[in-house]
Amino acid sequence: MYEYETLLVERRDNGVAIVTLNRPDRMNTLGGTMKPDLWDLFQNKLLEDRDLRCVILIGAGDKAFCAGADIKERAANKLPLAEYYAKQKYTHDLTLLIENFERPVIGAINGYALGGGMEIALSTDIRIAADHAKMGLPEVNLGAFPAAGGTQRMPRLVGAPLAKELMFTGRHIDAAEALSHGLVNKVVPGAQLMDAALELADRIAEKPPLSVSFIKGAVNTGLQVGLEAGLQYERLNAAIVLQSEDRSEGMKAFVEKRKPVFRGV
Repeated sequence: MYEYETLLVERRDNGVAIVTLNRPDRMNTLGGTMKPDLWDLFQNKLLEDRDLRCVILIGAGDKAFCAGADIKERAANKLPLAEYYAKQKYTHDLTLLIENFERPVIGAINGYALGGGMEIALSTDIRIAADHAKMGLPEVNLGAFPAAGGTQRMPRLVGAPLAKELMFTGRHIDAAEALSHGLVNKVVPGAQLMDAALELADRIAEKPPLSVSFIKGAVNTGLQVGLEAGLQYERLNAAIVLQSEDRSEGMKAFVEKRKPVFRGV
């Protein structure tokens, strides 16, 4: 559907898009054109797809979701402070773009999710891991810093003490431990990962897209503000959804005891 140097994109008939990080020879690291490719895909392509219902993000092969930065590309590249600061703003904007994308994004973690790859995964709404997956923020082992949102999103998800331990030590955790800490929603055998992700995406795709989008926005916004402001935002979103044709269709279908047909309006 769309052609990129580092991504494969499959758009299914029911509105589910499968986006594959496609640098298997480099453990799907965030090198080459992957960051601008992801930006263009989410901002300029998927956002314009009004029939899109859900996105699955996965890595090519079964060894890695994304192993982070391409160290071979970066080892000899030491940017001036001001230039690095500006470039890292672009990376933050990319993770925010995925996190706040108006449709749900499922991260299918099919192997190593380390460093920047873990930070991309943290930007997804729901994470399903293969049982052989390994996750972590090991930047400290290189004298570096988890600077693509890891110091902010990981503590919000698993709590500050565990997040600090993982970042202070660079320790990898396996899928079972990730599940126990709520870092992933579900763990499945590697061969079943895509089936599990598709099953969830298909269930989401059947729901009214306006409701799903506004629920996502309300949750994300509520996590950043106080309870009272979050409740105010919730009321606003509920009032908007109340006026939708999908809500009328859902109510009518319930009364008529039939399956609703949602159109996203």
